Amino acid sequence: MQVNDFKRYKKLNKKISMVTCYDYSMAKILAKTEVNCLLVGDSVAMVMHGHESTLHADVPMMDLHTKSVNKGASKKFIVSDMPYMSFRKGLTFAMETVETLTKAGANAVKIEGIDGHEKIIRHIIESGVPVMGHLGLTPQFVNGLGGYRVQGKNEKKAQKIAHDAKKLEDLGVFAMVLECIPMELSYEISEKLTIPTIGIGAGPYTDGQVLVIQDLLGMYDDLKLKFVKNYVNSSKLFSEAVNLYDLDVKNGSFPTVNESFQVGYLT
Repeated sequence: MQVNDFKRYKKLNKKISMVTCYDYSMAKILAKTEVNCLLVGDSVAMVMHGHESTLHADVPMMDLHTKSVNKGASKKFIVSDMPYMSFRKGLTFAMETVETLTKAGANAVKIEGIDGHEKIIRHIIESGVPVMGHLGLTPQFVNGLGGYRVQGKNEKKAQKIAHDAKKLEDLGVFAMVLECIPMELSYEISEKLTIPTIGIGAGPYTDGQVLVIQDLLGMYDDLKLKFVKNYVNSSKLFSEAVNLYDLDVKNGSFPTVNESFQVGYLT
C-alpha cells in the first residue's frame, strides 16, 4: 500500500486495516498478513516500556522502534507517531524529528491535534512527507482533557472536532485517526471528508480501523476496553506453552537427541 492508495480505497469503499507494531519479531509476523498499514505508535511507551501514558515516548524511543519495525516489515506502509512535544518546540525541532523518523523507515508521520501547529503540519507536507492526523481522544493531551474519556459528547465539542477534521483535510493530511468519539460524529466526519478516517473506539462508520496489536491478540488479561475485540487469548496460549516447556525441562524430556548435536567419538 502507498500513500495514494488511502484516498483510492475510500473512493472504492474499501475498508483500511491498521495495527500498531513496535518490534522486529512482531513486524516479521505482520509482514505476512493482509493488514494494510502498521503504526509505530507512541503507545510503545505504555505497551513495551510499562509507562502509564504516552508522554514518556521521545524521539530516540520512536526512532529505535521505527527502525525495528522497518527491518521486519519494510514492504508495509509504516506510520510513526511524532512524540509528545516534538511538534510544539518550533519548526526546526519538528523537522529534525520528521527527518529522524523517515530515515528510520516511516512512510508517514502522525500528529495529534491541530490547534497551534497548523503551520508545522503544512510545512511537513510541503516538504514531501505525508502526515496522518489524529482527533478526538488525543493521548498526548490527556492532562488537558482530564483523563482518558470519550470526546465530542456534546454539540459544541462535536462541532469542534468536525471543524478540525475539515481543517486537517484542507492542510493536506492523507488520512486521520478518530479516537474515542461517538459513532454518530465519526459518521458525519467520514461522510464529509474526501480522505479516509481510521477509527479506534469510534464505531463502524469510519473508513478503516486501528487497534493495538497486543489488545487484538488478547495479551493482557487485566485490560478490558469497550472498543477492543480480542481475536485470540494469546496470554493463555503463551502461558500454557511456557508451562509445557518448564515441565519438559524438569522431567528431563527436553531436550532429546533430536534437539541435540552429536559427534562420533563420543558414541
